[in-house]
Amino acid sequence: MVAVDLGPPRRTAGDAAPAMEPFQQFIVKVHSRCNLSCDYCYVYHHVDQSWRDRPTVMSAQTIEALADRIGQHAATHALRKLFVLLHGGEPLLAGPAVIEHVITSVRARVPAATEVDVSVQTNGTLVNDEFLGVFDRHRVAVGVSMDGGREAHDRHRRYADGRPSFDLVKLGLDRLKTHGDIWTGLLLTIDLANDPVRTYEDLVALRPPSIDLLLPLANWVHPPPHHDPASTRYATWLIRVFDRWFDAPVRETGVRLFESIIMLILGGASDTEAIGLDGPRAITIETDGSLEVTDALKTTAPGLGALGMSIHDHSLDEAAGHPAVRATGRGLATLGTGCQICPVVTTCGGGQYSHRFGADGGFAQPSVYCRDLYRLIAHIRGRVADALEARGRQH
Repeated sequence: MVAVDLGPPRRTAGDAAPAMEPFQQFIVKVHSRCNLSCDYCYVYHHVDQSWRDRPTVMSAQTIEALADRIGQHAATHALRKLFVLLHGGEPLLAGPAVIEHVITSVRARVPAATEVDVSVQTNGTLVNDEFLGVFDRHRVAVGVSMDGGREAHDRHRRYADGRPSFDLVKLGLDRLKTHGDIWTGLLLTIDLANDPVRTYEDLVALRPPSIDLLLPLANWVHPPPHHDPASTRYATWLIRVFDRWFDAPVRETGVRLFESIIMLILGGASDTEAIGLDGPRAITIETDGSLEVTDALKTTAPGLGALGMSIHDHSLDEAAGHPAVRATGRGLATLGTGCQICPVVTTCGGGQYSHRFGADGGFAQPSVYCRDLYRLIAHIRGRVADALEARGRQH
């Protein structure tokens, strides 16, 4: 293998996050409950149980307030494009009418020059013809959560009474496939108990446009399964998938984490909050209209992500200026000293913000997956360098 000099970190003019940066992503919790009870779920089976006190479904009044605030924000900052992600709980429990109300209201309030990209993240069990009609009419991109083949998926993604969900998810995927390109891919939470290559191949067999591999939401206070600070078991898992994906004779599917790492290595931008020093600013809107920094903070401490603000009483500019929001900026200045001098920091970006939460109640620590990310990035960098060198020899 060609030796790859990871070199000193590349610093850019955008290292320090500005005091106030407009939001570009709006994670809208249209429904606060779920029909599944996945045992690793950060909403229902973690430290923050605030979902219990929220309305089950976002009301028409809250939807209108949401649309007004997004429209004002888009106009104030002349946003050319913004992203609305319909989320939950399970968002399809809200019903087709609520989903359609959110989409049409937001698009009606933003300036004519602003493009609104709408997506929904669903467990796939409730997809039917009525939902497909809404998705078709409004150009909604649909992502489905699925953890692998039947055995891997049903290990965690079950109903509260223990029933498995694989067959219904598969049926939902089959329905999505009949409607053009609205299905955008699969989202998987890594489980070290699942064989990495078999998991990847089981998903590829479903012919997804892309796969999103997520490290379990965890931190130094609530560590991930099988955590050993001295080991890199998650990197081992991911490297096996990467090599299988990278070495395939034809491109089988996109893998967002791997593609983002490669893009960052080559000087481009990341497409995931898991890595990188760039990325659009996001805000979460709960079913009652309250605002939270990022949903992943539900895995840190109760209420830590809450801003004490609501779209009923506060503008999105006020939320964007909140210290907790500014602290989640992706610049070097927001990272601890150890991360700032790390040779892979411009690729890693310190990892996902919530993964840095420590016993001191702060986020100045490296990611709980620090060693895994370093090893994975170094491996991918080496493979890419070898591939570029081999291509150069051919020409």
